[in-house]
Amino acid sequence: MPKRRRGRFALIHHPAQYVLAAFVGASTIGALLLMLPIATEGPGGAPLLTALFTSTSAVCVTGLAVVDTPTYWSTFGELTILGLVQIGGFGIMTLSSMIILALAGRLGLRQRLRAAAESGALEIGEVRRLVGGVVRLSFGVEAAAGLLLAARFATTHGEPLDRAAYLGLFHAVSAFNNAGFGLYSDSLVGFQRDPVILSVVALTIIVGGLGYPVWVQLANHPTRPRRWSLHAKLTVLTTGVLLVVGTVLLAWFEWTNPATLGPLPIGDSLVNAFFHSVSPRTAGFNSVDMAGLLDSSRLLTEVLMFIGGGSGSTAGGIKVTTFAVLGFAMWAEVRGDPDTIMFRRRVPEAALRQALTVALLAIGAIVVATIVLVSTSTVASRDDLYFEAISAFGTVGLSVGVTPLLPPTSQLVVIGLMLLGRVGPITLFAALVLRERDRLYRLPDERPIVG
Repeated sequence: MPKRRRGRFALIHHPAQYVLAAFVGASTIGALLLMLPIATEGPGGAPLLTALFTSTSAVCVTGLAVVDTPTYWSTFGELTILGLVQIGGFGIMTLSSMIILALAGRLGLRQRLRAAAESGALEIGEVRRLVGGVVRLSFGVEAAAGLLLAARFATTHGEPLDRAAYLGLFHAVSAFNNAGFGLYSDSLVGFQRDPVILSVVALTIIVGGLGYPVWVQLANHPTRPRRWSLHAKLTVLTTGVLLVVGTVLLAWFEWTNPATLGPLPIGDSLVNAFFHSVSPRTAGFNSVDMAGLLDSSRLLTEVLMFIGGGSGSTAGGIKVTTFAVLGFAMWAEVRGDPDTIMFRRRVPEAALRQALTVALLAIGAIVVATIVLVSTSTVASRDDLYFEAISAFGTVGLSVGVTPLLPPTSQLVVIGLMLLGRVGPITLFAALVLRERDRLYRLPDERPIVG
């Protein structure tokens, strides 16, 4: 078969570029829908920037908003946002899972992704199985969580059945996709004394944040963790450690804070501490006033937002596996070990370089964006804008209340951060892997002074 020639005007030459093109296209279409008069409660449609910001936040499953979702948008607008959240979450789970499973040898990364760049598709059978698995996981978890939430809204909070079903479905989809959009102006602060609502939402966030490749391993070997892949082991272990450490530290920091956990009974305080340990990685719901957090809790929240969730999931951040690889590499260096060993497996040097590259580029993007936000916005402090930048890049959606106050230029910066945080890590990872090549020679070693 003759090799297909790339035309002069071909714009997409690399598989990773399809990811960016898809998310930009979905954000644009969503913005056009949200600009329709039927999408808002008031007269006329939403302004372009408001619609674009909301659409990008939904497609990137972030949750940051410049307007109050339940009062500004009509039912049509809310359903549009929900649809964009579902599309964005499904898309990133499918694309990132495809790359992760390819690395495990199931698809053949280089050949298949390069073939995708040329022909526009992978082999139909493989894609169909992958997409079918993601669909079953997504819809199954969302349906179960939606039913539980709807029952609670109806029986405990007095909502009519149709309204309870709508609330349950919306929050279940938003939670599984780690989006953070809600139909209450104060997010879930009004339910801080309802352990059922908070627990269901938190568990749904965790399921979505682990990722499809991990659930494949758990389903195939539910009682034999030794047979899990290294990726699954790292994701489950690091997620568990972060949840426990986050819950303990947040409860310790905020236990007597009258603006957050102080007025709550012991049981509710623990549930809210657990919920706040889950949400920053990276769902965006909050059950306490974010502006009332102590500085220590805010710093811990920023760390959790930066780390994010599992690769191949709907979560953002640099991902728990990146964080774990860097942690094990540091420990090996401190001990003087020549290799980085995890679960009796040696981590290749290429993986270490890739993890370091992802982390440093994320730090650089957040720092640069914060500088731009500080220079273009006078409505918030540097600390608040730094929090906003991490939340946007980590596609978290948590805010201390400054998002609606941002000027247009700052809103555009946040839009760019959300897109970068959503598609950046996976496109960068795919690009790094595809650029791996053997060199026929090696130059002499010379060690610089480090430290």
